[in-house]
Amino acid sequence: MYKVFDSADFRERFHTDAPLGAFCGEHGTRFTLWAPTAQQVTLRLYDAGDGGFARERIAMTPGERGVWTYDDNRNLDGTYYDYEIEVDGVTRGAGDPYARACGLNGWRSMVIDLARTNPDGWEDDRAPERPVQDVIYELHVKDFTWDAAGGVPEALRGKYLGLTCEGTQMDGMPTCLEHIKSLGVTHVQLMPVYDYGSVDEAGAPDAFNWGYDPVNYNVPDGSYSTDASRGEVRIRELKQMIAALHRSGLRVVMDVVYNHTYGLDSCLFNTVPWYFYRQTPRGKASNGSGCGNEIASERSMAARYIADSVMYWAEEYHIDGFRFDLMGLLDVHLMNRIRRELDKRFGKGEKILYGEPWRGGKSHPRGGTMLADKGNLRRLDSGIGAFCDCTRDAIKGTLMNDKAGGFASGGEFNADWMACCARGWVSCGDAFPVKAPSQTITYLCCHDDWTLWDKLVLALDPNLDYAKNAPDILRANRLAAAMLFCCQGHLFMLSGEEFGRTKMGVRNSYRSPLAINRIDWKRAKENAALVDYYKGLIALRKTLPGLCDLSENAAGRIRAVWHPMGGVGVIELDNTGKNGEGSAYDTLLMIFNTTKETARVELPQSTWRVLADGENSGLWRGTYNAEGSAEAAPVSALILGR
Repeated sequence: MYKVFDSADFRERFHTDAPLGAFCGEHGTRFTLWAPTAQQVTLRLYDAGDGGFARERIAMTPGERGVWTYDDNRNLDGTYYDYEIEVDGVTRGAGDPYARACGLNGWRSMVIDLARTNPDGWEDDRAPERPVQDVIYELHVKDFTWDAAGGVPEALRGKYLGLTCEGTQMDGMPTCLEHIKSLGVTHVQLMPVYDYGSVDEAGAPDAFNWGYDPVNYNVPDGSYSTDASRGEVRIRELKQMIAALHRSGLRVVMDVVYNHTYGLDSCLFNTVPWYFYRQTPRGKASNGSGCGNEIASERSMAARYIADSVMYWAEEYHIDGFRFDLMGLLDVHLMNRIRRELDKRFGKGEKILYGEPWRGGKSHPRGGTMLADKGNLRRLDSGIGAFCDCTRDAIKGTLMNDKAGGFASGGEFNADWMACCARGWVSCGDAFPVKAPSQTITYLCCHDDWTLWDKLVLALDPNLDYAKNAPDILRANRLAAAMLFCCQGHLFMLSGEEFGRTKMGVRNSYRSPLAINRIDWKRAKENAALVDYYKGLIALRKTLPGLCDLSENAAGRIRAVWHPMGGVGVIELDNTGKNGEGSAYDTLLMIFNTTKETARVELPQSTWRVLADGENSGLWRGTYNAEGSAEAAPVSALILGR
């Protein structure tokens, strides 16, 4: 079928911009479904979101451009429904691809009046002002709120509402939400909160998965709600969580997975078999995602579906940005289109947009399609970011070898490569070919692969108990963090990175139990000094325009790079603000000592303020000066301002 679906004739005959989905109101309910290859479509209505039989079966009417419709004079708000679709003699059941609510585990769609899902004050909910510097904090709703030491009441642990709990606990430790607020990060990136298929919403409370298994793209997942059997509850509670994060000064980024579905038995496939999926030349499902299938984003109605979904989450749920899983499977044209449409609707750059510039296997897009991978970063709008594996691997150590060290953990240090990290890899060749730091997501770890702490342990002392806070691991962690915060681009960190989060060496914990994945909040107390180090770096970073510069001219701020001795590097950076204003220091010296010996570095003629060293990232709040030379402790950074 892929040859038919890729043809210009099919697009001209069947592309539509007509509203799709189910819409209800005082004048009745309208159902619209795009199913251009169907010979017959039957609407089935149910009293419940799962179990039982259809109370009504209604033949829908075919119309122009493959759109089937049915108008009912009743307001069917709260009614569950699905479709029975016949294509070439085969009848399949399907939920509504454009469903905005659903029943238990997502197989039945639900008619919903969205106005009744709005929590009190939702109309007044606003995101905080765009910060001068983005510091993105990735978390999973369940693993972040599950541990009793996180201060969340038992009934709300693992739930959307767990992230609405403010204040402090009886022992004075902050709740999960208060901890995020105190860090100074600006964005929370939510791992998948759309409806996904790998966790039974009626199953055990501690059932766990990361959630990269989409079922309903436009519906919140029910496993995080207090009542997954009622379609409206999950919607209201997700909105409550978003509003709480906004009140706390945090913007909200949604992790979206438009590159594949949980399986081929999906609402997309069963509505228009194969249209939404790429195929190999032999007609099999293309598997560029590594999950069994991949979405054909280059087809016009697939592109419309993805763009509509992004806009829906931004408008209905007040989402402030989107992180695209395996963005390298989506096409450049679509990504640039989404950037334009968000800018047009909300203002240029108001919504942050970034993704993974790679894929999980060989892809089979239509000929001529340019995929949004590393090789095509320069073809993307400068307002579309990508995760920079170059900085990650340089500082932390390559992921191809568990024991390989990076700059911070015993690997060979190269100051010129560190300078490329510092400029977000702009003008550093084809390793990470971006136009500006605005395209660079600078990070050391995320939910994928080893946590920073675990990778440091593997590189420095693989026999160490992961839960033990060894001094050499702590030093390496602080050095890695300082290196990260001395790089241009959008900063990104995994929840718990700031207190040495460990998954006990498990590399890919997507379906590991909560015992492995959950945040250990006692560790935050044990490693309070490391938390303070991250807090100081975040606060310092926001005062340094030379590092916050995301423009195409930012790379030119690197004035000099030199090696005073082996394993030691110095980067001099222009830190002036706009029009020469906005900073207390016109120049930064960033000194990195990766050796086990103290390094004495001769300073350019001037008096320098010590802003941070390997132990204290808050020195910039005092009056600590250096002149003539400075000493960088073993395995540490020293940041100076003139």
